[in-house]
Amino acid sequence: MNSLIDKYNIPGPRYTSYPTVPYWENENFKSEKWQSTVIRAFNESNAEEGISIYVHLPFCENLCTFCACHKRITKQHSVETPYLESVLKEWNLYLDLFSQSAISNQQSAEQKAECGKQKAKLKELHLGGGTPTFFSPENLKILLEGIFSTVEIAENPEFSFEGHPNNTTKEHLQTLYDLGFRRCSFGVQDYDLKVQKAINRIQPFENVKNVTEWAREIGYKSVSHDLVFGLPHQSWEAMELTIRKTLELKPDRLAFYSYAHVPWIKGVGQRGFDENDLPSGEEKRKLYENGKKLLQDLGYIEVGMDHFSLESDDLYQSLIQKKLHRNFMGYTSSNTQLMVGLGMSAISDSWYGFAQNEKTVEDYQKRVEEGKIPVFRGHILNDEDLIIRRHILNLMCQLETTFTDKNTFAELPEALEKLKKPAYDEETIKQDFEYIATKLDITIEELQSYMDAPNKTYKDYKNQMTIYDFGAKILRMLGVEKGGKR
Repeated sequence: MNSLIDKYNIPGPRYTSYPTVPYWENENFKSEKWQSTVIRAFNESNAEEGISIYVHLPFCENLCTFCACHKRITKQHSVETPYLESVLKEWNLYLDLFSQSAISNQQSAEQKAECGKQKAKLKELHLGGGTPTFFSPENLKILLEGIFSTVEIAENPEFSFEGHPNNTTKEHLQTLYDLGFRRCSFGVQDYDLKVQKAINRIQPFENVKNVTEWAREIGYKSVSHDLVFGLPHQSWEAMELTIRKTLELKPDRLAFYSYAHVPWIKGVGQRGFDENDLPSGEEKRKLYENGKKLLQDLGYIEVGMDHFSLESDDLYQSLIQKKLHRNFMGYTSSNTQLMVGLGMSAISDSWYGFAQNEKTVEDYQKRVEEGKIPVFRGHILNDEDLIIRRHILNLMCQLETTFTDKNTFAELPEALEKLKKPAYDEETIKQDFEYIATKLDITIEELQSYMDAPNKTYKDYKNQMTIYDFGAKILRMLGVEKGGKR
């Protein structure tokens, strides 16, 4: 396995969007085109499924040196009110845009007036950061009531927020619950003090325990914890302790993220440790594989690529119902075509296009004060982009996709050919045989003897059929039914 990892281990995007952000346009991006896709998406989807809002609250009192998010480090809480006023002004710019939806020159004045009255139906809202709980409960209430007063709240809305265990108070939790929030997530990362010091995130277990228990006492239906593997000085022994301590609190869902080391990106602050302090590719893979197995042994089910949940959680239910969705807020159990990102650096998604807001507080607020939707880059998807985007979402959410004549693209044959290399690698095929032989408690030689031509090489077998068909054939030959019974 290690040789395979070394051979095929290359960096790749997380595909929170397709095309990914580095391929978006900057100078050539036209805000007017983006706004037209917003109007189209709102008109097509608001009445039936509603819209989503992501609010980026960028302020943090301390810099966590593992974090690649856009943030502003300050202890001055006087920044809260001016920033939230800008967010509400930006939201009003989108409301003005929505009022243009479905209005055409062929409509009568009465019809145009009726279209302009269509309220946004809010299905999903998430507060992210930064540190949303940097803001006082009172100011968060002002922000949210300012948004809620302008929308229709959809049936069974999904409102969630990210909280820092060190500064989330019971008042934060109660205020947000009273406003309709039913899900919260807390960043844990790792309980090992050596790791915490390296990433400048000293966070006692007791603090996480307090906020988790308060949330449950108040009535939150889903509490999530975020863990990160691949951090500096991280070992499996310490990671195992972190997982087991997390399981003492039994969060309803877990994110098990891979640490992305991108110190060259301006502003992320990933300079608190040396690259030599990071686990090797082999060690990082071990952290993930062992962590995944332990979580599954302890009752969690893998959802998508980096999330786990209990069977009782909505995330698992959406997986088995094939309704799981992933956007810039992560995996969600609801899906809206239009997601509006508010605040500094926030990203919006109309399905037909993406747009990102200005990445500094000052530039963001300046554009809003000028009465402009503060996007500075993005991408309008063409027909091929939309096809590829759908396939990537299928793979990330359902771990499968189907190609037909109507949803293919020019580069597909080349892409599939590239995938054959690791799938048909001699080491991969050998491991396939060993896996099946182990499961059936027979030797490789005995396994080969059941094949039509036992003297052929592993690669010959693999080229004849897929591993699924190959395994099914072996099982049929041995008279093994599904579930391992002979």
